[in-house]
Amino acid sequence: MTDLTASSVQTFMKGESKSFGVIYAVSFAIILAIALVAQKLGWHWRSWLPGAEGVESLNDGVKVAVYNFMSHLL
Repeated sequence: MTDLTASSVQTFMKGESKSFGVIYAVSFAIILAIALVAQKLGWHWRSWLPGAEGVESLNDGVKVAVYNFMSHLL
């Protein structure tokens, strides 16, 4: 049986937290770029991103879309 100590669990969680942060940052940048281009072209981009339909601000819409996307990954 494997002996899991508190330090090994914390090390695992720290690494997982870093990877989650990296995935979040990259996803946020990509979805923000899509939203900015669509906003400049006058397209209704909120209907493309699940969860962002009812959100008024660009930043909040991107956050909602990223969190929704992240929930599908995990």
